[in-house]
Amino acid sequence: MTVELTPEAGLWSSLPIPGILIDPQDKVADINSAAEGFLNSSKKSILGEPVWDRVTVDAPMEEAFERARSTNSPLFVNDVDVGTGSRAPLHCNLQIAPLQGQPGYMIFLISPRELAGRMTQSNSVKSAAKSAIGMAEMLAHEIKNPLAGITGAAQLLSMNLSPEDLELTDLIVEESRRIVKLLEQVEQFGNLSEPERQEVNIHDVLDRARRSALLGFGAHMKIVEQYDPSLPMALGDPDQLLQVILNLVKNASEAADKAGGTIRLRTFYEHSFRLRRADGTGQSLPLQIEISDDGPGLPEDIKGDIFDPFVSGRENGTGLGLALVSKIISDHDGWISVNSVPGRTVFKISLPMAETPKRRAKKES
Repeated sequence: MTVELTPEAGLWSSLPIPGILIDPQDKVADINSAAEGFLNSSKKSILGEPVWDRVTVDAPMEEAFERARSTNSPLFVNDVDVGTGSRAPLHCNLQIAPLQGQPGYMIFLISPRELAGRMTQSNSVKSAAKSAIGMAEMLAHEIKNPLAGITGAAQLLSMNLSPEDLELTDLIVEESRRIVKLLEQVEQFGNLSEPERQEVNIHDVLDRARRSALLGFGAHMKIVEQYDPSLPMALGDPDQLLQVILNLVKNASEAADKAGGTIRLRTFYEHSFRLRRADGTGQSLPLQIEISDDGPGLPEDIKGDIFDPFVSGRENGTGLGLALVSKIISDHDGWISVNSVPGRTVFKISLPMAETPKRRAKKES
């Protein structure tokens, strides 16, 4: 017996989170479009497959699942890692409930924790940037002026000092210049212009970043390309997107040891990926870019704040690089997330697709 969830108004297919209908033999009876994207498989290819062959949960699920089925009651499992075999596990909350009127059938809903952030990421990024950067930008000019005087005074003093005392004035000059450089980065962050949106070939941007990296900071790294050749054009600013990719590739290169490592640049299309904002509006972000490395991973204590200004996992890091990356992607109405464990860190960028002439003509008509 085959059961498909086809309620009025397409509620099942419209769910923003992955949903799986499981039959009495624990096989997949139906999935919604969000689940197709989550499992990276089409509905046709997964129907009839044992669900636990397709979804792995880092928790003892089978016994609790059967108990929920036999008692006809819901089951909630929070904060577990869920994998699909095709990508790194995601931290998720699970909701399982019996399907009314169909004995033995269960509805299995998967809520990735990052989905909660999708609702408010754009607003929170801009709010954090304005609060942290706004104050720093106000002070930057006033601080740079006295620093220039301190540097000049130290250089004048050094003209009449012994070699032993020169170390002190050199230290003053060096540290003053380092502070000035930091303040200039703050000003650059605050003065970033709005993106000049146009059709962008993402693979051209990635290739430019790859060539630049291999000729400079990433010369010790191996960079592997895994591109979807059918990927449509993105809508964005090519120079700002290049700045994002270069920053992420540079971070991966600096995190590797001197022997080097591997960076993977991957693109793919995920038709079910939508950004839902706090005001209820949504936008399709089907173009996916993944930049992954096999380095040590992000420090545990900053994983949740890595995109905030002045948060850095490197000694003497300014903490502005990833904040700038997040701001640029937010200004593109896109989404960026990170999943990091020792030996594998993946930054995923989701971008809107440029309108084709056919779609544009249809809207205008």
